[in-house]
Amino acid sequence: MRYSARLMRVLWLSLMAAGGLAAQIPAEDARNVNVPNTDTHFTMPTYRTLGEWEARKVRLRAQILAAAGLLPMPERTPLNPQIFGRIEQKDYSIEKVLLETLPGYYLGGNLYRPLGRTGRLPAIASPHGHWNYGRLEHQPLGSVPARCINLARQGYVVFAYDMVGYNDTIQTPHIFGGPAEQLWSFSPLGLQLWNSIRVVDFLESLPEVDPERIGATGASGGGTQTFLLMAVDERVKFAAPVNMVSSIMQGGCVCENAPNLRLGTFNVEFAAMMAPRPLLLVSATGDWTRNTPQEEFPAVRRIYELYGKPENVENVHIDAPHNYNQASREAVYRFFGKHVLGETDPKKLVERSIRVERLQDMLALHNRTLPPGALDYAGLFRLWKEMARRQAAECRDPETLGERLRANVAVTWPEQVLSEIRGERIVLGRAGQGDRIPGIWVEGTGPAVLIVHPEGAEAARRSPEGAALLKAKRPVLMIDAFQTGSAVAPRDRSHRHFLCFNQTDDANRLQDILTALRWLAQKHSGPVELVGLGKARIWCLFAAAAAPIDVRPASGPGEFGGTDREFIEQFFVPGIQRAGGLETALRIIAARR
Repeated sequence: MRYSARLMRVLWLSLMAAGGLAAQIPAEDARNVNVPNTDTHFTMPTYRTLGEWEARKVRLRAQILAAAGLLPMPERTPLNPQIFGRIEQKDYSIEKVLLETLPGYYLGGNLYRPLGRTGRLPAIASPHGHWNYGRLEHQPLGSVPARCINLARQGYVVFAYDMVGYNDTIQTPHIFGGPAEQLWSFSPLGLQLWNSIRVVDFLESLPEVDPERIGATGASGGGTQTFLLMAVDERVKFAAPVNMVSSIMQGGCVCENAPNLRLGTFNVEFAAMMAPRPLLLVSATGDWTRNTPQEEFPAVRRIYELYGKPENVENVHIDAPHNYNQASREAVYRFFGKHVLGETDPKKLVERSIRVERLQDMLALHNRTLPPGALDYAGLFRLWKEMARRQAAECRDPETLGERLRANVAVTWPEQVLSEIRGERIVLGRAGQGDRIPGIWVEGTGPAVLIVHPEGAEAARRSPEGAALLKAKRPVLMIDAFQTGSAVAPRDRSHRHFLCFNQTDDANRLQDILTALRWLAQKHSGPVELVGLGKARIWCLFAAAAAPIDVRPASGPGEFGGTDREFIEQFFVPGIQRAGGLETALRIIAARR
């Protein structure tokens, strides 16, 4: 389905600050009407000033890192690089490499180095994409060894490294994860992005590498890895994601589609985060990048124009199916040559034939085993959870914990909340978001109260707690949180990678409670009392923790113990355990009293 630019605009602003936007609350909640997916035709929003874009870029970086489970960033433990099995040809060498990117977790790859060069050299991180042979794929449509060897001959140090589950990186399958992993933001995408960040650490550590000239390039899924890395790591100074930056397809694999990654955004915005550093978009006539010269490239170039650097982004369009073929590779050589080597003679950047080494001479684990202490899948997942718990426990600042909670579960504290009031009936919404939260508002005196019932506002009014507060003539707001009460509406959840583009019902309920709290804070000074009834009790407890104001929940978690199973069955919000879970929420609330 192709969405109109007007409707998609609602989505693009989903994590943007809303102050100053003229907007109205829609007749239908956009979260039910617009359900984007990886094959939606997205449109780049307009950014009129550099300041507006820079603010957006900061939020997007946090969104990528949170979706990857890397907010806050894990500790950079020693890589303990093992470099061995050197092969020397006339003008380059190849070595096998194992890096310990997390304690007990190993990334495999091959290091290509030029021979006969002096001085500090530029370096390139080279993720491979979904080729059958991974980093060892060599065929007309895509050859990783050909690009690495030719780049090494041109003077670059190149590290070709595995996707998870490929070649030597075998401690997890390539595709994994379910609800439990999603609670902890543990995913192939997160591991791959972390591995890419550690690859930059590794390249920086090599004595012959110039740390100010590190780049990245890959195609397809390797293109996704390239633009996610360059978006979050400013150490990447030049890049060429190949056949992947598209408005009409965002990636087909779970390793490209973690929950919460593309809420209100898409790959073209991620690619634009490279600005103003040199960027080449390579596209093809025969895949989802077919519109790049007319659509995606001009959109990215507009961001470069905000920096006054439009010459730093280029597009080369290849008449071919999905690929990283010789024509695409030579386009990359020319672009990197111009921006990195100062070489503009295309004759010096033509690809030369290569010798393909035997697979067993390239694999780091051929006739070898992983080092002692290497973790299995369960052990790696356990390590990930221990890391999250430790980071939460070591943070002593409740406001920082609250910021991390909001980021990891992808909710916001709105700058502005719209309201429409007719008698006791009220509808709330965030400016520019398209959400619609019906409710009941009864004026009164004293501290304001928000009541949330799992069956909606009318059920809250009829409850003993609601009746008592109304009788006491307190100011009382009762809402139909997402998909409760009169707000229940159909929502198509059938799309692949649904949670990459859309939040769960429970996450939307958490957002609606925050929106309602923000409206009460706009209207009433002083603390706000928050009453959650039934299973909404846990919704409200986390809302109280996520709100950056004095919110006083009327009750604790009750029998809810904060286990993975309880979250999955009662309050499923991806990233919530990565943010510290129930223990951290209770700590935040206690610290404010």
